[in-house]
This record gives sequence, structure tokens and C-alpha cells, in this order.
Amino acid sequence: MKIVFTLLFLALFLSVDAQHIVHQQVYSTKMHKNIDAIIVTPEIQEGVRYRTVYILHGYSGNPTRTIEQDIPALSQKAAAFQTIYIIPDGNYNSWYVDSPIDTQQQYTTFIAEELVGYIDHNYPTQANKTSRGLLGWSMGGYGALHIGVAYPQIFSIVGSSCGAIDFNRFGKGYQGYQVNRVLGELKDLSPSFRIYNNVDKMAHSGQHYILDCGTEDVQMLEMNRSLHQQLTAQNIEHLYIESPGGHDTAYWSKSLANQLVLFHQYFGYEGL
Repeated sequence: MKIVFTLLFLALFLSVDAQHIVHQQVYSTKMHKNIDAIIVTPEIQEGVRYRTVYILHGYSGNPTRTIEQDIPALSQKAAAFQTIYIIPDGNYNSWYVDSPIDTQQQYTTFIAEELVGYIDHNYPTQANKTSRGLLGWSMGGYGALHIGVAYPQIFSIVGSSCGAIDFNRFGKGYQGYQVNRVLGELKDLSPSFRIYNNVDKMAHSGQHYILDCGTEDVQMLEMNRSLHQQLTAQNIEHLYIESPGGHDTAYWSKSLANQLVLFHQYFGYEGL
């Protein structure tokens, strides 16, 4: 009897805990397909509305890897910060853009319009800009900045960790990371897909920006420093952080955890 009771208790505990991590398919009207997403929530209380942070994984990543390896304590953070975290699947190499050459890669519109609309409709969110953030690393760092700048009316705080934000410095990586499959040849790239070309928009966005990069991240460090310098030159409010680490899970797991704390503090300040 004791064993049966223990098993029943364990099953109940796992069932309750599993309700906080929802694996969901969200239909994209623009792409005519379902997109996988993981939604991590605190224990939903009746009458309470929650802030939301959309998290964009890096190149070759996926939502499951994100909660298991990249930010493994996300459930605890959802509970501690009373925030809903949404992790869409970036289709391995979408770069989170609306591709001009591939109709099946329209991820800017999907995330900023379709996914945000789905979450606000199906979850008790604070459905306004000041309670909504966007965060990503590597490819997702580019995606967060690209989408955030394109939709300043949707996101109030945008974070990039070791962001791959300057295609001009990719060299062979432009093909190696398959950017050409969604954006075409570098020489033909529209200025709208270049983060540096959109700094003027960031000056008038009413958004807060957080950028960080590891000091041993040989590919991404200088491009992040350059963006920091441009933002500083134009007196654009942002926080820039460098700390020891390379372009790897050990670095971004730490930096993402720190950024989520900063997001929480920002939301608290905005709510005063």
C-alpha cells in the first residue's frame, strides 16, 4: 500500500509540474504550416496577468535543447519572476527573417505578429509593449535585434547574447551558417537586414537594449563591440557587457540567466 501511495503521489507531482512546460504547435497563416514552440509558465493564478519574454535559440538549435541545455532552470525562473517564456522553433537556420527568396521562411512576421497574437489570446498575459520582451543568442541574437527593431510597438526590451549581428564579418560563414539560403547573396542583401543600418531606428524606438559577448568569442566579439560603439555615439540607451567566455553553451547559459534577471528588473521598474 505504501508503494502504491508513493507512486500515485509521484505521478500527481509529475503531472502538476508538466503543466508548466507546454509543447505546442502554432499555425502560421503566412507560412501555411505549424511551428513547434515550448511555453514555460509559472503556476497560473486566476485573475493574474503575466509578462512575457520570447526566447530565440541559436543556429541549429531547437526549443527542447533550450530548456534542457541552454537555459535549464527556465521553469524556476518562470515561477520566481512570474513571467511566461515562449521559445519558438527557428527551423534550424531561419535567421528569424522574412525571407525574400523562401516563402516557408517568414519568421519575423510569425514571431512578432502570429505567435504574439496566439499567446495573448490563449494565455493570461499583460498584452502590451511594456510587459513584453525579446531575447536571443547567436543566430537568435540577430533575430531578436532584427525583429525588435522592426516591431518597436510590440517589444519594450530586447536582448542579444553573443549575437551574430554583422553578416559582412562572416566571411565563409555566410554560406556555412546558411544565411544565403534565406537572404540570398551577400552583395544583394537589403539594408533592412543589416543591424548596423538600423541604428537610427533604435534611437527612436522607445526600447531598452541589452548586449553581451564573451571576451574569447573570436568571431562575434568585435561585431558586438562595434554595435555598442555606434549606440554609444548616438546616445542610445543600452547596457553592454563583456565577460570571460567563448561562443559556447557554458557562456550563453550564464549570460542568458543574467539577462533574464535584468529583464525582470526592467519590467519591475517599468511597472512603478
